[in-house]
Parts: sequence; C-alpha cells; structure tokens
Amino acid sequence: MNASLTIRKVESQADYRAFFEFPWTLYKDDPYWTPPLLSMRRDLLDQKKSPSWEYMEGDYFTAWRGDRLVGTITAFVNHRHNEFRKEHIGWFGTFEVYDDQEAATALLNTAAGWVQERGYDAIRGPQSFTTHEECGLLVDGFVRPVLLMPYNPPYYQQLLETAGFSKAMDVYSFYVDRDGIVNAKETQRIARLTERIMQRNKITIRPLDTKRKKEEFALFKEIYNAAWDENWGFVPMTPRELDALVDSLGQFVEPKLALFAEVDGDPAGFIMAVPDFNQVLRKIYPRPGVPEAVSLLQALWYWKLKPSITWIRIPLMGVKHEYRNMGVDASMYYHMTQSIIKHTTYQYSDSGWILESNDNMVSIAKNLGTTIYKTHRFYEKGLKAT
Repeated sequence: MNASLTIRKVESQADYRAFFEFPWTLYKDDPYWTPPLLSMRRDLLDQKKSPSWEYMEGDYFTAWRGDRLVGTITAFVNHRHNEFRKEHIGWFGTFEVYDDQEAATALLNTAAGWVQERGYDAIRGPQSFTTHEECGLLVDGFVRPVLLMPYNPPYYQQLLETAGFSKAMDVYSFYVDRDGIVNAKETQRIARLTERIMQRNKITIRPLDTKRKKEEFALFKEIYNAAWDENWGFVPMTPRELDALVDSLGQFVEPKLALFAEVDGDPAGFIMAVPDFNQVLRKIYPRPGVPEAVSLLQALWYWKLKPSITWIRIPLMGVKHEYRNMGVDASMYYHMTQSIIKHTTYQYSDSGWILESNDNMVSIAKNLGTTIYKTHRFYEKGLKAT
C-alpha cells in the first residue's frame, strides 16, 4: 500500500537539497534525459541571483509519500509578463513527478491554489521560468533533448490533462541532417529565389565580426527585443537577462554561425546557431556528489580535445518589424543552412522552437527540407475568483 501523500513548501535547507537533486533520482534510468551542470541548476533556482527573479515571485513545493520524495513544482507570478502581455495569470514550472496521478494532481492543485489565492485568472506552464529558458511540455518526439530545451517522460501529458489542464499553444522543433539539406528537392529553386529577393530588397547577410564582438552583441540585444515583441508569450529581456544570455551563449558562438541581415545597410535581423552542448553533458553526466571541476575537465575533453558534438541548434532568430515580409527571414535561414553544410563537424540541425501559429516560418523551414520532429506544449487552467 502506498504511504499517504503530503505536499509541503520548500523552506528548510534539507527540503531544498531534496528539491534540487530530485531530477537525478527521477531520471536515473532514462536513456534520453540530459543533466545540467550543477551550477546551471543553482543559477536557475537561486531567487536572489537569477535576473529573472527580479520581477517574479514564487515558491517551491515538494510531494512526499512518507519519507520518499515523489514530485516537485514551482508556483510563481511573472509580473513583467502580465504587464507586457496584458494578462492576469500565474505559472507553474520545475514540474517533475513519478507516474503517480494523485501526486501530480496534488502538486498542480497546490500551484493553482497558490496562484488563485493571489487573485489571478489562470495558471499556465510548464515554464522554468521564462520563455527565454526551458518551457513547454514535450508531447511528441521523445528523444534526446538539445541545448536549452526541456525533456520529460510521455506520461506527463496524461497527468496534466487528467488534472484539468488543456492546451494553450504548441511549439515545434525542426530537424534536418546534412544530406537532407543538400538533397532537398526545393534547394536549388529556393537558392535562386533567395538571390532574387535579396537583390530586389537590397538584403545582405554577414557573419558576426569577432573584432567588434562587444558592438555586435549590443546590436544582437537591440534586434532581439525589437523583433520578438509580438510573438505569443514573449516578454522583452531586461538588460541583466540579455547580458546573462550573451554570457551563456557567447562561449559557444562561432562567427560563421551567427549571421546578421541588413537592408540597404541598416540592421534588420539576426540568426544564431550554437553547438549542442547537451551531447557533451550526456557523456559526462554531471551529478550531485561529483565536484564540478571534474565535470568541467571532462567537458573540455569532449568539447575541444576530442570533439564529439555533431548537432547544431538554431535557437535564436528575429527580424525587425519594418523589415518583415521582405524575405529577410527566409534569406537568413537559407544562408544558415548553407553555413552548416560547409561546416566539417556538424551533421544534424535542430531549429526550435517555432510557434505553431507562425505559418510563415513553418513554411520556410519545411521548404528547406526540415521536418517537425518534436512538439512542446504550453498548458493552461482557468481559475475561479476567490
């Protein structure tokens, strides 16, 4: 017989440690889950240091059966989201649980109750903790996750829907291998079309200038917030968040895989690809009890000394409003695929995520030989006023 279930707020150091380490227990036999560096998880959860927590409030909760931890969740409010998107909602994140409907429902109800007590209309998630980080529930494509994309067991979908949550939005990840790009039926036609569009609209594509790295990243920050502000769920990054993003991705950036688009000499858009460092993390499997210095030395071996990264991820792309519907996005995406082909290391590419409602980018991706291979879903549940 199962022990009785209890839900408790994380308040003690012992509870926080259990919360922190739970994914390594839950996924210990999973062939696909990729653990983060311990410092990455600490940075995510530390509400005093993380730039995102400057405008959020929330609490961590755990589910226990007797003295056995069986699940975790975070309930939080993102005030910048509500202000920018003109919504009145709360969120849940760090949702991890065994295949235990009672525990899952109790955790989700606890998060919903926390949000409802503060007067909000709905709860949405999973998101840990902004759209710039890991978000969405994997509902299709249960294979190894790429860098900065979440992974979960298939049974999570049933747990959420049984608990009364319904779909809010799906986001797609696209896959293509080198041969798929080279042999795509539409490649030659798209090459000619792209050239004509670029000539007609005075579009040029250039790589990141490493001699002006500081200025280039400043330009990236400017375009990023301007380009995404109408996307579903997007909230502009604060200066600290942008700095953190640049710091985290900057160490992986290769100039030929970070492209800027200009229209008649004016900055119009960007696209950036980064090596999928999750391939390294999966090999070294950082975990509690192993000093991070050891993990970092192992990572250096598989990253630089004996390179093992064969995947590339395209996580960032944007076009300023005034330059949309001119073919800037298609031109950048095409040139990025060609840069990947010319690279001697990368064999596979992940482009994601792209909103299911973004018909233009979905069409561009498919025409360039990529296919949808993963779907992540945002869930939502309405809350009655208290």
